[in-house]
Order: sequence, then C-alpha cells, then structure tokens
Amino acid sequence: MKRFVTMLAIVATLVVSAALPAQAATEVKMSGYALIYGNYASQRAFTGWNTPGWGYNSNTHSFAIGANNQTEDQFQIWQRFRLKGDFVANEAVKFRLGLQVQDTWGHGSLTAANPSNASLAVYQAYLQFKIPDTDVEVTAGLQDFSLPTSSFFCDSVVWGGTRAAALIVNAPVMDSLSVVAGYSRMLDTNQTYDTSSSALHHQADELDLYFLTLPITLDGFKATPWGAVAVAGRDADYYTNYTYGWYPGSTYGENLISAGSLMNVVNGTGTTHSLWKNSQNPYYWLGGTFEVTVLDPVKFYADVIYGAGAMTDRKSSRREGWFLDLGAEYTGWDVLTPQVFGWWSTGEDKSTVNGSERMPTVVPNWGPGNSFLFDCSQDFTMDSNMGANPVGSYGFGASLNNISFIEKLTQRITFTYLHGNNSPRAIRYLQLTVGDNPYYIMGRDLTTSEQLYSVNLDTNYQIYENLAALVEAGWAHGDFQKSVWGHRLISKSHDGDA
Repeated sequence: MKRFVTMLAIVATLVVSAALPAQAATEVKMSGYALIYGNYASQRAFTGWNTPGWGYNSNTHSFAIGANNQTEDQFQIWQRFRLKGDFVANEAVKFRLGLQVQDTWGHGSLTAANPSNASLAVYQAYLQFKIPDTDVEVTAGLQDFSLPTSSFFCDSVVWGGTRAAALIVNAPVMDSLSVVAGYSRMLDTNQTYDTSSSALHHQADELDLYFLTLPITLDGFKATPWGAVAVAGRDADYYTNYTYGWYPGSTYGENLISAGSLMNVVNGTGTTHSLWKNSQNPYYWLGGTFEVTVLDPVKFYADVIYGAGAMTDRKSSRREGWFLDLGAEYTGWDVLTPQVFGWWSTGEDKSTVNGSERMPTVVPNWGPGNSFLFDCSQDFTMDSNMGANPVGSYGFGASLNNISFIEKLTQRITFTYLHGNNSPRAIRYLQLTVGDNPYYIMGRDLTTSEQLYSVNLDTNYQIYENLAALVEAGWAHGDFQKSVWGHRLISKSHDGDA
C-alpha cells in the first residue's frame, strides 16, 4: 500500500510538472455582461391568462393538458449575468467555458432567505481547433449555432437563437466560398438506458440534426444555399422540451409534429408508438439566403425555405410547407435607416387527415425590426414579446432603425401587420376535440380570418462605452374568431390590448 501511495505521488508530481509549462503558455481571456431589468406586461396571450401546457409521459404515451386558469403577474424583475472564459493555447487550439445566472428576483438564488444556486448554469462549453497545416476549423461541444438566414431577419425560422451540443466543421475553399458541415444531438430523452420493459428493445428517443451550408461571398452579393436533415425518434419527449417566446406550449412538438399525429395519441388506445407508425422519421429542409448590396446604400435581403417531415409515415402525420421573406433598407443617411419587409408561409388546410401544410421547424428565432410580435432580437429575453408564429401566416411592416439625433441616444420604431394562413376548420376541429390545447393557441396561430397589429419603440442610451440604459416598449392588438376559440377567450381579449 505504501509503495502504491508513493508511486501515485510520483506520477502526480510528474503530471503537475508537465502541465506547468502548458499552463504558463496558455492565454486566458475573460469577458461577460450583466443585464438587470424590470418588466411590465399586460394582456399576455391577449387575455392576461396563462396558455395551455403539455404534460406528456413518453413511457405511456399519454397527455395531460394544463388549462389556462392562471392570471398574469404584471411586474417582475429579472437579471442575467454571463461570464465567458476563453483558454487559448495558441492560434490553433482553444476552448471556451461560459457560465450564466438568470432568474427573477425573489426566486432561486435571488431570495432573501434560503438561497440556492439553481439559476447557475453552463451555457457554453466547447473545444475549437484547426486541423494541422490547414484553415479547416473544428468546433465541438455545447455552442451557439444557427441555420443560415439573411442578417435582416435576426435569425433562422428553423433553428436559431439558441445552442446545443454539436460538432461543426468550417472548411474555407477559397476567398469567396466555404463549406460548413455539422451534427447536433438535440434530444436524448432516456440518455444512457432506455426505459422499455423489454431488455432487448431499443427505444428511438433521440432527435439528431445534420446540416451543410455553402456560404458564397462576391462583390455586392452574398448567398448561402443550405440543407438540413433531422432524424426524429418516436419515443423522444417532444412535448416538454424548449419554449420560445413565453408560451409554455411552444415545444418541439408543435414545431415538428402534425396535428394528425397529435390526434393519433390523444384519441388512441394508449398503445406504444402511437405517435408515428415508423420508429424514426426523417425531416429535411432546403433553403437559400440572399443579400444584395451592389446598389449600396440600397440593400436587399431574402430567404427561401422548403421543409418536410414524416413523409413516409401515416398520411395524417406528414408535415411540409414553404417559408419566404424579403426585406430592403436604405443605409445612406446618418440619422436613421428606413426598412421595409414582408413574409409569406403556407398554412393549414381544412383537414387534419392529410397531414399539416405548415413548414416544420425546430427552434425558431425569426423577426424583423425587433418586432414585439416575434421572439427575435429583444435585449430583454424574458417576457419580451407576444410569441406569434411566423409559420402559417403572412405579413408586412416597416421600421425606422438607428434613429440618432442626439449623441449617445439611438432608437428604433417598427410597425408590423400579421395575417393568418391557417384554415379555421382545422383549428376549430382540434379545439372541439380536445379543448384548449398548446398545439394551436389564440394569438400565436392565426386563422385566415384573424390578424394582429403591433408597434414597438426601442431606445438605447449609451451612458458609458460599456454601460447602456435600455427601454423596449411594445403594443399589440388582435382580431380573433369566436367560432374557433370560444366565448371565454374572445371575451377576455376584449378587456384591452397587449
């Protein structure tokens, strides 16, 4: 035993000695930011009530839907602290560790008594290196990444504004062309061991994403053709993972799966694998982003995307659709930047038997002009928008961006109009069958007879170089169908605008 301890001490000494030169050569760069804000919101979801949420048991394939029977707390104080550490061994090798504290005052670690560290989380942890003697860069680990979108519209309507564990390879081919390929495991519900009662049965409880992009940059023109494939297992828990906006019902389930698949489970016998016939279903997207600056200071931006999934499964489980957007701006003035934009997306037809006509998404983070309607580029990330769904709708708007008549003060004002493309019959059928549900939510998913109007005014006063005072203010009005949502919700929406 003594010889073992002595040997262990010698090995430890050698390891420490070998590590010291490497540590001395490593450069550490720390950065971060602090955000503290009070938030006042009235008539969330246009009612002031919470929206229905899923309770889903992936083992029994059963649902419980929480009703909208809670009233809003109109004022909260939030804070977010992020600290990033970059450990740089040399130009070719580094890794990052990012820590975050985010919570509302009076909860978790932000209470006067019995504090906890529940709000502390790792939000970035990845290794980045270059393949020797090349410019090919590899990034592996928990990282921020998005599918391509034009810079005008904040981020991707398919996957953007968030992070996941991924392996991404960026290979420059020439000055004007790169190849970017990646893989991400987004869900693994059971992790190491499946919960099946059969020791020989493997559960398809994962959601994996593969993507390839080809960024092309020329004088006055940028384009990125791209494609992505997701392999979705039917036993993955799509109904309690991820929320965009503040709607608790906005999960992978609403974003990926058709209403017909949902009905297979809700109206089924409770037998396993009733969500889909296939154990795994592929989803795919083909798209292109375009930025035209050859007429600078007039610039144009556009995205075209087609997406489909579960196309070899039951007809009612299939989901496919299109999404297009177009924006333009004039950047020739120092005092403001006028912008106009529009978008169009296919919506549900009157039947759920033939599947869904809305383009599937994973985690959208799309929105022009910091619009109050969409979860997009708001600085105040919590309770900052109405969480409207750009998929299944069309609309247009205008923005006066970068307004600056006073030193250190910049502002933006945006008007947005949104109109639904979904058949009232499809949404009404689900409402009548299962009641208020998170798949279709009033104010988030609009019928062809419904519309939203919104204005937001955003202000940034730069007190110091690294300290700013921010104000984000939004207003939204909605016109909704009583025959779809019922008297209770429509009556409450008449109490006032959001």
